[in-house]
Amino acid sequence: MLDPERCKGCGLCIPACRPNVLAMGAATNAAGFNLPELRPGCTGCMACAEICPDFALEVWKFTEPIVMDAPVVRGEN
Repeated sequence: MLDPERCKGCGLCIPACRPNVLAMGAATNAAGFNLPELRPGCTGCMACAEICPDFALEVWKFTEPIVMDAPVVRGEN
């Protein structure tokens, strides 16, 4: 997860990404900095979060892979 307002668009996370699924996107934050975007294939290695000088990235690991743009399935009530 990216906190867009903390990101200053330095791009350090992009070459740190081991599976090469981060790229600089066209979207900007309120300060006008371009934001990285995540493409499918993240392994949760946390290299991006570890190198981010502004603590703008947070990585969560799931037991089941999450498909981007898929609806969230919630447990039965």
